[in-house]
Amino acid sequence: MRKEEKVEIGEEFGKDYAGSYVFQEISWAKRSRIIQKHTKYHPRTGQVVSSDYVAVQAETIWASLKEQPRNKPVTLEKLLSEEDGIPIRLGEVFSQVVNRLCGVTLEETKNSSGR
Repeated sequence: MRKEEKVEIGEEFGKDYAGSYVFQEISWAKRSRIIQKHTKYHPRTGQVVSSDYVAVQAETIWASLKEQPRNKPVTLEKLLSEEDGIPIRLGEVFSQVVNRLCGVTLEETKNSSGR
């Protein structure tokens, strides 16, 4: 059984975000595909050229999110948006939970070769 973590969010991020969120550990394959999707590799050496850590983190949060308040305040688009995104501190809370459950780290993203 995969690990789960429930997070209660008050109104500190606004009434829209208040409520219960349940996150679940994702599979190794899912995590690896998310990392690979947002990582560019050198065609000859296979070395990592660049990685979009924000996109990796947003997609990992989205893949891990199993329950949220009825009004569905969190979407992948909001997680990725620079203009209309979720509040910074809320994103940090979600990131901490998901990183605990799924083990995605900046170093792992940088060093992932996947090839």
